[in-house]
Amino acid sequence: MRSGLIMLCLAYVLSQFFRAFLAVLGAPLEADIGADASDLAFASGLWFLTFAAMQLPVGWALDRIGPRRTAAALLLLGGGGGAIMFATAANAFHVSIAMALIGIGCAPILMASYYIFARQFPAAQFATLAAVMLGVGSFGNLVASYPMALAVEAVGWRATMVGLAALSALVALGLAIWVRDPEPVRDGARGSVLDLLRMRALWPIFPLMFVAYAPAAAIRGLWIGPYLTDIYTLSTAQVGQASLIMGLAMIVGTLLYGPLDRLFGTQKWVCLIGNLLCAAATLALAMTVGQGVALTIALCALVGLFGATFPVMIAHARGFFPAHLAGRGVTLMNLFGIGGVGVMQFGSGPLHGAVSAAGGQGDAAAYTALFGFFGAAVLIGALIYLFSRDAPSARPLS
Repeated sequence: MRSGLIMLCLAYVLSQFFRAFLAVLGAPLEADIGADASDLAFASGLWFLTFAAMQLPVGWALDRIGPRRTAAALLLLGGGGGAIMFATAANAFHVSIAMALIGIGCAPILMASYYIFARQFPAAQFATLAAVMLGVGSFGNLVASYPMALAVEAVGWRATMVGLAALSALVALGLAIWVRDPEPVRDGARGSVLDLLRMRALWPIFPLMFVAYAPAAAIRGLWIGPYLTDIYTLSTAQVGQASLIMGLAMIVGTLLYGPLDRLFGTQKWVCLIGNLLCAAATLALAMTVGQGVALTIALCALVGLFGATFPVMIAHARGFFPAHLAGRGVTLMNLFGIGGVGVMQFGSGPLHGAVSAAGGQGDAAAYTALFGFFGAAVLIGALIYLFSRDAPSARPLS
């Protein structure tokens, strides 16, 4: 089990990398194949949407097939295959299809870990274990920043993607060898994701889950690059350094949030206050466009720090799941969390382009609208979440 969790952690490093590396490829991809920021926003959104669309079949597979074969097969075919397609891309359409394949490959990784935690560990430890997995895996976010920029400058983005394809295949093989499936639930209970959707306790959680991760994921995963390039004319390496700072803040936030529900005896208020702070930081970013590189990077770091409530949000919902729906429960929440990023990322490109084309202030007005969009969405989600209730003390899902 320990070796299997280590392999899942390595796989999740890759997953975090693949959702964030486009931020430092903007200039090289535009120069080589003509893919601009709107094209990359579409490709990034497609990664998140295919990732989200896979959550329901992945949940079924976790409950019926187990995490070992589910994670290994999809990472090999989607992650490795998608990275190879990216390496051979000739235009923006090829990049989008490659990102969709990679999203499919990454879809089961974190949820396979969460499924094992939910089935084999005490409920009180879930948020902490989930945060540790997310925090350690988030080092992929760091590798996708300055180190990725250095690799691209040293060997080119195509050779770098070939190396990532080979690494994905090796990690998939490790998953197949070392991950161990939990014992199947034998109480005869049956159900589906529809049973979860009918649970009124989850209804106020869904809207915030849909928007909470979007500012940090969308800014770190893409928009920090075009923003710093367009407004402050930073180089690829400088964008990588700024992305690294935001990625570090996201890791720190994830690890800090993990034990807070046990420390304060509440998941609801930890998530609510954290997301209100994230909304405030994102709206501050919108109101200070062009007012200094240091201020911008500091606010991006705060968005990453406060926007890291993802594991506590899933832990909050997890307290309401029955044992036989553990896999479908965690993947349903992941569908909302990642799907929300995809939908908002799809909307962000047209929003940025429309405001930039229509306004006399050009790029500055476009980024004000973009960051305001993300901040307002989290604020609305938090207000709805106010009507949720803390989960009861739950037994381990076994």
